[in-house]
Amino acid sequence: MGTRELGLPERVPSPGELPERVTIWEVGPRDGLQNEKTIVPVEVKLEFLDRLAGAGLTTLEATSFVHPKWVPQLADAEQLLAGLDRREGVRYPVLVPNEKGLNRALDAGVEHIAIFASATETFARKNLNSSLDEQFAMFEPVVTRAREAGLDVRGYLSMCFGDPWEGAVPAKQVADAGRRLLDMGCSQLSLGDTIGVATAGQVENLIGLFGDAGTLAVHFHDTYGQALANTLAALRCGVSTVDSSAGGLGGCPYAESATGNLATEDLVWMLDGLGVATGVDLDTLVAASAWMAGQLGRPSPSRVVNALS
Repeated sequence: MGTRELGLPERVPSPGELPERVTIWEVGPRDGLQNEKTIVPVEVKLEFLDRLAGAGLTTLEATSFVHPKWVPQLADAEQLLAGLDRREGVRYPVLVPNEKGLNRALDAGVEHIAIFASATETFARKNLNSSLDEQFAMFEPVVTRAREAGLDVRGYLSMCFGDPWEGAVPAKQVADAGRRLLDMGCSQLSLGDTIGVATAGQVENLIGLFGDAGTLAVHFHDTYGQALANTLAALRCGVSTVDSSAGGLGGCPYAESATGNLATEDLVWMLDGLGVATGVDLDTLVAASAWMAGQLGRPSPSRVVNALS
């Protein structure tokens, strides 16, 4: 008898401090694949997106309009979006780095975009070729034009807990940078633990500086095995949107110490056990991630995928 037939994980109603429902922002098709050195055919990416939508995921970050020179894996963004069979009730946001990226996104008819900023000076220079302050001047016209065009805009903030060049990142510095993105017009701010060094105490402290967690999401990498613990801490602080990557795919092409993202299957397993609704069917999700691992020719990093597939 399989694990699911045994009723595992047992559903125990969550205590009052947890949200009744969590929105999973699936980043596997974009953040998960961008670090792959072997180019994945667009047909495989499209099937991956369709399988993830079939599992009940309603926010699928589909691709990025970063210059192909920097992320060759996502050079097929226009082709992918043109071939995408959009499902009703599913959002397909894309990442844009600047106004050129926004122009491409608008031409492709997208409705949701995300921008990505850094909480530290060094990563801003390495990732965006700008200073910590200059990056906001670059993003402001992107956000303004996107909002005027009726697009929803999300803001990513990287290196929120630790930076491989600068070390520990002061929480106030992160909160100040995050507020600038929200004040600019981002409807949601995703706090990223880019190199996976955060602990639950840091998470609680940082979220507390924002006061209202309603506009926050969290994005954890699992370098030190803390992603689930950090997620639970964030949920207890009022966060109800969590970024994750099917099969635990991903990393960061500009931070070599960054390992894979929190696996969506591991997240769903935990939330199922807490009685927190996600709308995701775990078995279908596991099958989708196992299929993608097969396409990549290696086992999935996700413990749940390997246990159930």
